[in-house]
Amino acid sequence: MSTTAPVAGTSTTRSPFSWTDDGAAVTVSLDGVQVLTYIYAANDPQEESPRPYFHPVRTRTGDLVSAYRPHDHVWHKGIAWSLPHLGPDNFWGGPSYRRGQDYRWLPNNGAMRHRELGQATDDDGTFRFAHSLQWVTQQGSLVVEEERSFQVVPGTDSSYTLVFDTAMTNVSGEPIHIGSPTTEGRENAGYGGLFWRGPRSFAGGSIIGPGGATGEELRGQRAPWLSFVGQHDETCRFSTLVMVDDPGSQHPEPEWFARSEPFACMGPAPFFSEEVLFEAGTTLHYRYGVVIADGQSDAQRSEALALVARELLAATQGRNGQ
Repeated sequence: MSTTAPVAGTSTTRSPFSWTDDGAAVTVSLDGVQVLTYIYAANDPQEESPRPYFHPVRTRTGDLVSAYRPHDHVWHKGIAWSLPHLGPDNFWGGPSYRRGQDYRWLPNNGAMRHRELGQATDDDGTFRFAHSLQWVTQQGSLVVEEERSFQVVPGTDSSYTLVFDTAMTNVSGEPIHIGSPTTEGRENAGYGGLFWRGPRSFAGGSIIGPGGATGEELRGQRAPWLSFVGQHDETCRFSTLVMVDDPGSQHPEPEWFARSEPFACMGPAPFFSEEVLFEAGTTLHYRYGVVIADGQSDAQRSEALALVARELLAATQGRNGQ
């Protein structure tokens, strides 16, 4: 694992960004508010599948919209790229679901290890970060090499967009089937991919999809985007998250995993109901936008925020810093 000396940066006096990097995590501030921290060299327990994650994630006015190690699922970490069924291995954390056996604790919790920093810069009003990772099984086998980047782009209103980009290469020498608990037989539990866990107070919040569709009935449905609106304790303010699939993706539109009760979570799940064959030596590429906005949103505002992210994803295609 490479190490990085603590650094802090701003690029110009006009920049809305500042950031610090301690060699394991980068914290990004927008207009003086710490909006997110990305822990890129995680040291969590092995049974939680150590992997990079975003937490805390806050709105531009400072409201917290992510949860870390909730007691019901301690392996849930803010916003994280997490795969529960990478062949026999678990890069999600916790027990593994097996057909006919329910969830079982197995010696299969892998880790996504930071290897090398590629970029941490701010230019043209956008913060960019990139690094490389190695996916190592609990037994110590290297199975995936990954190039990952993210961007933070301010919106014109009280929002910003997190653009997440990953390119995973199968270096195991064998084909790998990527699936989910649903492909193992658990109905409507196809989680896996870029997954967000919301704060406790967001339980009972609103799930909104395209065309004004609402509710947990959207779980397992295909859509270009999904939105969650939650309310905060203490301030009683609302915040909105909208997750958007890359409109230029060569993959099918994802099915979505989303819950409002007993806790808030959401994520596009590209392996929800059908396994994806990850051939040896090939690369899989996934890219998403996550809009984090202050305030309550109805279907119309959610659609507008999703459109902003889709346009941003299209405009930044090929400029991810990798």
